Amino acid sequence: MRALLAFFTVLPVATPGSSLEDAARKAYLLPLIGFLTALPGAALLVLTFAIPPTVASTLALGAVLLAAGLHHTDGVMDVGDALMVRGSPTRRREVLKDARVGVGAVGALFIVYAPSLTALAALADASPSRAAVALLASEVAAHSAMLLLLAFGKPAEENSSSAYFARSLREGMPRGVALMLALALPSLVVLSLGSVAFLVALVAPAATVLFALALTRRAFDGISGDVAGATGEVARTVLLVGLSALF
Repeated sequence: MRALLAFFTVLPVATPGSSLEDAARKAYLLPLIGFLTALPGAALLVLTFAIPPTVASTLALGAVLLAAGLHHTDGVMDVGDALMVRGSPTRRREVLKDARVGVGAVGALFIVYAPSLTALAALADASPSRAAVALLASEVAAHSAMLLLLAFGKPAEENSSSAYFARSLREGMPRGVALMLALALPSLVVLSLGSVAFLVALVAPAATVLFALALTRRAFDGISGDVAGATGEVARTVLLVGLSALF
């Protein structure tokens, strides 16, 4: 579990000798990591009582991204650049690994995070407590979407970081536990917001993953660590936008 926390958060909990394989063995617990990365942002939304909702929401979303070390934000940028490339899946995978930043990365940042921020601000304006619950649920949903993608996607390359997680999740019980946690936790978190919110949280991660699997199969011939991270960020956006429409 400490290896999983070290890989998906900025918490200094790594033990000497821990590896990616150690983190992959506990991958089915990934939705629980969402609770930890969401806590700083949810706490900051309390500031809505003292500062404008847009400012509090910006700080809250920033805190969530920083808690994950901006790791998945990097995935959004890499996927954005790669999707702009015309060519074979092999060529697009090469762009995924390219450290340079192109217009696709900038566009992807706007498309993914601008709706998240405005939806969270709308929720905070209506009710800071509901916004905190929504942010918590959306972060759990983001990690649930990553887990579902890793459990059901085919890694494009065997040396990809996603390959370790995919192999671990296909061995015995972890895949069943992963499916149960990924589908149940986001909706249980928003249960206090009503039955429609429950359904939105139930559908959002799964729908995002289905779309991501179809897109990446054609674009990259499979998934990667960047794709998993970007899928999680999109799932957060989908859920926040959906919840903002309800309130």
